[in-house]
Amino acid sequence: MTVFLSIGKIRSLQQCATPRGALAVLALDHRNNLRQLLNPSAPSAVSAADLSSFKRSLVKELAPVSSAVLLDAEFGAAQCIAGQDLPGKIGLVVSLEASGYSGESTARVSRILPEWSVEKTKRMGASAIKLLVYYHPEASTARQMEDLVEQVAADCQKHEILLFLETLSYSLDPAKKKLSPDERRWVVIETARRLTPLGGDILKAEFPLDVAAGAGVANAGAADVGAADPVAQHDEQAWRLACQELSQASVTPWVLLSGSADYETFLRQVASACQAGASGVAVGRAVWRETTDLNAAERRAFLEDTARERMARLTALVDALARPWTDFYTPLEVTPEWYKG
Repeated sequence: MTVFLSIGKIRSLQQCATPRGALAVLALDHRNNLRQLLNPSAPSAVSAADLSSFKRSLVKELAPVSSAVLLDAEFGAAQCIAGQDLPGKIGLVVSLEASGYSGESTARVSRILPEWSVEKTKRMGASAIKLLVYYHPEASTARQMEDLVEQVAADCQKHEILLFLETLSYSLDPAKKKLSPDERRWVVIETARRLTPLGGDILKAEFPLDVAAGAGVANAGAADVGAADPVAQHDEQAWRLACQELSQASVTPWVLLSGSADYETFLRQVASACQAGASGVAVGRAVWRETTDLNAAERRAFLEDTARERMARLTALVDALARPWTDFYTPLEVTPEWYKG
């Protein structure tokens, strides 16, 4: 079923996607966890200037081979605009939430960054909003998170700006840091089923399977689509089936998060996801993780060579395989009096 969107949201999609309608978003809105990566022994020693400098260097090199860039309001978005690191033709997605969560680890609550809002994000010239919610369908905070999604979606509708809804799963058992493979699959798919009807425009979803817990780890380097190795083919068939379930559960286009996957594994996941109906990717550490361990000269060389090639390859892959957003959305009818509505 095709959904009609306002002109403002259609424009947001055009800015964030390739001409064909695929989404290749470079994710760089990390804050506290980026501090941890840059200085594991003393994260608090990483200054605001350090974070901004790191983000600016990555955006300057990788944004031109992306369709959009996801940045935070505190250390990335305004700094990259003011420093002219973000090309004007590349979409800008800005996160709305504060870093981390409040509440217990088994009942997580996402919060909007204090003194930040959808309206301010629109005023700064962003193409889209990103809201991250920690969600488990059976958590005591599930209804609270659903209310937050509806509230932010309504604000985005009012200001005619696109909403990327990112969902992260977690365990309700305090003795277990990770969901079991079966529960992870159910949670990721059920989350899409419950949250996408609440008003978001693009779902940013985790890979529904726990790849590390199943077959395919030993063959993670076989990145080519349709790899000849029978183990890889078996894995990717199972991956596509799980992603097809996710596509059926989501009423909006969805893009695949890279999470903690390494680049070669993520490349395989992306191929499976797009063949199963995904509309693109939102990729962070799988592209640039190694740069956090390098000095300035080494980082620059890695970005100019390896990281840029990785991002360009992912953009080309989703542009070839992803389901375009135009399969889901079309503009409201435009008449000479459309602006009076």
